[in-house]
Amino acid sequence: MSYQYPFGQTVKPLVQQDRTPKKIFVLGVYASAVHARWKKDGKTVCTALAVASEPRIFWDGNIEEAKEIISKISIPEEVGTLEPAGSHLNGPSAKVLDEHILGTLGYTRKDAWLCDLLPETRLNSSQVKVLTERYNPLIEQYGLNKVTIPERPTVFCDAKRCEEILQELKESQASLLVLLGDIPIAQFLNSVADVPYTSLQEYVDLYGYGTATDVTIDNRKIKVLPLAHPRQIGALGAHSEKWNRLHQEWENNLKK
Repeated sequence: MSYQYPFGQTVKPLVQQDRTPKKIFVLGVYASAVHARWKKDGKTVCTALAVASEPRIFWDGNIEEAKEIISKISIPEEVGTLEPAGSHLNGPSAKVLDEHILGTLGYTRKDAWLCDLLPETRLNSSQVKVLTERYNPLIEQYGLNKVTIPERPTVFCDAKRCEEILQELKESQASLLVLLGDIPIAQFLNSVADVPYTSLQEYVDLYGYGTATDVTIDNRKIKVLPLAHPRQIGALGAHSEKWNRLHQEWENNLKK
């Protein structure tokens, strides 16, 4: 089933495009989206409305790409205009990934195979609120499409999806698996490997933050490195000061 964003774009799955062998496999939670500032009569209706799928997984928010994507979205003149959201609202997790995870480990994007438990975007509570209050009341009057994207779930990875990710991990030939936050640990790693932890906190209690350990997955031994989610690492909105501090300490120690 395909889902639609406000103003009609179709949700597309985001998967690794360069499928040559990689050194590191990064597993996140779910795909983000291209965000636009929605304005009407000179006033901002919404500062960051999800309007299209990102052009690639962990997109860095490139402003020229954002302009091109948003320019192709048709919006009735009476409803307002769309323009790229602020630079900190498109691709913030990708910037954290590049600088504070891959870069810290001595890798670049060319070394990495990127994956999400759920390769499509979902609506968070703030998106649901703006759609309910600002977009949905205009649907009938202006012939707008109904937004059919599901809300953010609690389960991102079922047995079928775990198997798909396993196949990607095998195809990548990566020797290091980085898990971003609690959810990839609980919903993927705990499904495919026998490990004595179900959360990042439990892992840190056992091994310390930023310490890779050997894990057998699908009959192959691989280094596993659970880290905080980019939201925590980059202090993106509401975040945990503890995880932000622990990650900074880890980075500083590696740079010594």
